[in-house]
Amino acid sequence: MKKEKQSVEGLDHPFQALGVLLKGRHLPRHRETEKPDPTPIPSHIDLAYEDRLFRDAMADVTPLFRHSAARPTSANLSNGCRSSSSEPEVLARLSALVKRGKGFVVSQTPEYMSGTGPAAAPDVARRLHSGQFSIQACIDLHGYTAQEAKEAFDRFMEETTRLGRRTVLVIHGRGLSSPRRPVLKRQVRNWLSSGRWRKWVMAYCSARLCDGGAGATYVLLHSRPLTKKQRKKRKCRL
Repeated sequence: MKKEKQSVEGLDHPFQALGVLLKGRHLPRHRETEKPDPTPIPSHIDLAYEDRLFRDAMADVTPLFRHSAARPTSANLSNGCRSSSSEPEVLARLSALVKRGKGFVVSQTPEYMSGTGPAAAPDVARRLHSGQFSIQACIDLHGYTAQEAKEAFDRFMEETTRLGRRTVLVIHGRGLSSPRRPVLKRQVRNWLSSGRWRKWVMAYCSARLCDGGAGATYVLLHSRPLTKKQRKKRKCRL
């Protein structure tokens, strides 16, 4: 029992003799490694110096590129420059269109109307709209009722055919104030295509902007009215 007690007591202080062994011995102190003097920093900002430091630090770096990322190309850069340089030109055209109507093409709008008779060439309406025929007479039907306009139009056409005029201009307005459709504009079209004057009409079309645009109509007439037989014969040839 005494031996077991001694062994247990010996385990309670395992480093008891360590102080005796180390007493009187001189252990060398740990020496700190000497650090090199830091690179001197200039007192003023030197961009060339900073650039040199950055290049030295990045000398061994390899750039990484992501395949999904789009890289700028010379074509993209040129396109971007072209679009930015053309912006003033686009704004100038838009300003000219709003202020003076420059660049507005009547034939490319829904208000444009045209028609040709049986003896007309296929492109005569296009030529008429382009201004290849000089205007010899004009009538303005603004402010007329439908009946008054019909009477004035008939008198005008009687005088026109009697004097041998070939190209005339009929101003009827665009009918923007009408609740549904342009009244006079639609009536003029009916008079030219199915009225008593259809045998005189070679072609008709909306005028250019300088002559009233969609609010006026060019009319190209034959030198003499076509007979019913001539109209049928020429319609069969077409």
